[in-house]
Amino acid sequence: MQLLLGIVLFSWLMHSILFIPFIKLLYHLKLRRLNQVTRDMFNKRTPLFDKFHHHKAGTPVGGGLLIIALTTLLLPVLLLLMYYFWIPITSVYPMASEVKILLFTFISFGLLGLLDDTKKTFGWVKNDFFGLRLRHKLFLEILLAFIIGFWLMHDLKIGIVHLPLLGVFHLGWWFVPFAAFVIIAFANAFNITDGLDGLSAGVLVIALFAFWFLSAAILDTVLSTFLALWIGGVLAFLYFNVLPSRIFLGDVGALSFGATFAVVGLILGKTPALVIIGGIFVLEVTSSLVQLVAKSITGKKLFAAAPLHLWLQVKGWPESKIVMRFWILAIVLALFGLWLALLN
Repeated sequence: MQLLLGIVLFSWLMHSILFIPFIKLLYHLKLRRLNQVTRDMFNKRTPLFDKFHHHKAGTPVGGGLLIIALTTLLLPVLLLLMYYFWIPITSVYPMASEVKILLFTFISFGLLGLLDDTKKTFGWVKNDFFGLRLRHKLFLEILLAFIIGFWLMHDLKIGIVHLPLLGVFHLGWWFVPFAAFVIIAFANAFNITDGLDGLSAGVLVIALFAFWFLSAAILDTVLSTFLALWIGGVLAFLYFNVLPSRIFLGDVGALSFGATFAVVGLILGKTPALVIIGGIFVLEVTSSLVQLVAKSITGKKLFAAAPLHLWLQVKGWPESKIVMRFWILAIVLALFGLWLALLN
């Protein structure tokens, strides 16, 4: 554990040093939306969101890119150094396969998000689509998620779901579509949550600490090292992302982090705990889904706005109050999720 804590601090220091020139690079590359006019997944204007966030126009987008790149670089280097210096490396699964799945998820969903970010930034003209079209984005998400789900089942031999107090359920090949659904759901849930300064990053780092505890408990060095690097990177990013934010994660970070968060939960074999520990993301995406279904059936909105954090803004809550209270709720959910995961 002492080594892992050192890795968190090392990752935080490396990211903190690099984020300042990285932000300047994003300004130089003009990876920022100068006009705060956004659209939802159906290419419809979102005037309420724009009303509360118009002053953030011009803030660089793409903070997740640095975390993905540096974590991907440092993970194999640190594992090789551990091997070279005879530091015990234990893993529940074949180490090479576990590294492959973690980094493939981290990178592939990040590249998909980067494509969406660049199209929103450079490819939007009048009457054109804002970012990737929903069907194209969803197709790529499904393709990537099924590949990852197949690897989880085939390479890591994961095919069960453990429900506390109810027992173990063997899904067989049904685990692949189940895993794909969980990955896609959390990728988009995180993306929806990433709407306020410091919200998604703060909730994520709290949830990752809970997963880090579980990975250390089962002595999975590969997963614990990956989470330590990731936590350090998100902590460094959060310093620059709290209100008023100097940099946003962008879809490159949101899609990557959401999908990888789901994969970590699946690798740990704690799907119910994943839903609880990631409960803020679940609440956010559920509020949007309920709003969409209600509008489709009745033609009327159930809430004044969705997702939940935007509805609270419409109700008059200041942004900082929403973020802080969501962080507190995330801590409670992480503790409850840990308690649930430790039940037999």
